[in-house]
Amino acid sequence: MRKSSRRGFIASVGAMAGASLVPEVSAATQSPQGWDLSFVDRFNGKHKQVFDLMDTNLALIVIKNWLDAWESVYGLKHPDVNAIAGIAGKGFVINASDALYSKFPIGRVFNVNDPATSQPVTKSPFVAAVTALQARGVVFWMCNNALNNVAGRVANAVQRPQPEVYQEIRAGLNPGVIVVPAHTMLVGIVQEKGFTYEVV
Repeated sequence: MRKSSRRGFIASVGAMAGASLVPEVSAATQSPQGWDLSFVDRFNGKHKQVFDLMDTNLALIVIKNWLDAWESVYGLKHPDVNAIAGIAGKGFVINASDALYSKFPIGRVFNVNDPATSQPVTKSPFVAAVTALQARGVVFWMCNNALNNVAGRVANAVQRPQPEVYQEIRAGLNPGVIVVPAHTMLVGIVQEKGFTYEVV
């Protein structure tokens, strides 16, 4: 099984504008029989990489740099190259929609502040970059275990039952985000499907 180094690369910051398109990969769904993870078989690129997103300030830039490098050096882009943004834990703030930022105190709970005012944001500072990457074929997932933890933290902040908050947060993720049962499990599965791995 081929794995790339876990050392991230740091490259120059580029512009992240792009069309509001969502890649045509259907979301994993949970049924009484279990989870549908068939989306992992729908990546047919020769070059495939899963990015384990840890640094919310750098992660989306690294994915953009990866795509840019394949395109500028070899002239390759989606669907010849496939990228997955694997998100768990604090990376949730990348997957949260503007509506969620407006409805819940996500900026305050997860320390996402406006650099101009140093105050918690009330809309997503990531959505433009996410949309641009989705337009280039990048698939974003969200760990369900982490989502339950997120819902618990938000529920405590707003004094509401965790199950209710969980349902609203899950429904309010950015369009195209795939909820997966466990981030750590899916990182392994996609590597078995030929993806290399990079933690950012």
